[in-house]
Amino acid sequence: MAFHLRKYYPPDFSGDIFQNAPDAALRAVQKDGVAPEGYHSMSIFPEYFKVNGEWLLAEESRMDCVPVFSDGRILIVEPRRLKKGDLVVCGRTEDCREGIYVYPDGFREQEGEKDRFLFRQGRSRETAFSKDYDEIYDLLRYEKDHGYVVWVMGPAFAFDSDSRKAFSALIKGGYVDAVLAGNALATHDLEGAYLHTALGQNIYTQENVPNGHYNHLDTINRVRYYGSIPAFIEQEHIDNGIIYSCEKYHVPYVLAGSIRDDGPLPPVIGNVYDAQDAMRSHVRKATTVICMATMLHTIATGNMTPSYRVLPDGTVRQVYFYCVDIAEFTVNKLADRGSLAAHGIVTNVQDFIVNIARGLGLSL
Repeated sequence: MAFHLRKYYPPDFSGDIFQNAPDAALRAVQKDGVAPEGYHSMSIFPEYFKVNGEWLLAEESRMDCVPVFSDGRILIVEPRRLKKGDLVVCGRTEDCREGIYVYPDGFREQEGEKDRFLFRQGRSRETAFSKDYDEIYDLLRYEKDHGYVVWVMGPAFAFDSDSRKAFSALIKGGYVDAVLAGNALATHDLEGAYLHTALGQNIYTQENVPNGHYNHLDTINRVRYYGSIPAFIEQEHIDNGIIYSCEKYHVPYVLAGSIRDDGPLPPVIGNVYDAQDAMRSHVRKATTVICMATMLHTIATGNMTPSYRVLPDGTVRQVYFYCVDIAEFTVNKLADRGSLAAHGIVTNVQDFIVNIARGLGLSL
């Protein structure tokens, strides 16, 4: 079955509520990095602002950022990046009364009438996910040619031989446009390729090897000796794994540092704001985001990701967001972002990625 994006239905601006609305208040920033009193904070939904009698759509959005009017457009800016003189939209209502309209229903996702009393409406380990898998297969096939798929990954994938092979197959197959992760995912994946262990445990048999607790440190040390991951891959003849595949097929990856990191590996970004910027450079292009087994990176990415994307031809399309985790809390925290485009799947992520690869007909 061919995949089709939902059509976007813009607001009808001929209605009285829009025609009678005032222009949005624009207030100049008085001090770098400080928003004016009463600033408007963005959501994940399409938002329109009335300026000089015209309703303007913010072409991108990021939660907790502010709208700035500049050269006839609405730009979305992190408060720390505001400069003196920037014109910030101010107002705390979202229903046109202050020239601001937040529009959550443009993709017409409302479900039909439901009974008041129903079982199993949340997302839990008892939920049936067969339909979700089929939708992901179709979505990824569509996005391979039309979109930008960002994968957000925790280290769990590196602990299993089949999951490393499965994700490598996805990279080779063209289903991965960027990877966002931390030091741990890359370290243990490279450890798996270099010493066949993850945290000292064989990635297939799960047997612990003597002095295995040194293995990830030895891997980091060796990469640092060579000065870069590509040099390590070349000099140590690495020929498998997630990071190896990213390098081989030129898939960008961002490794955001953590206070608890060992080493870290050379490409890990230690400054949190630099890491945020690097992640955002990919999220700003993302049309599908799949987050797996990393609560902190998932929440960070979720806060950066709007429910829509304006394409170069002006088309407004939906952004699909999945959160996959064995912990129901993590899944439901992200699935509760207020958009039906955010889906939660409660499962072992190693099994999930193997199922995805096989469902796409990829060989492991």
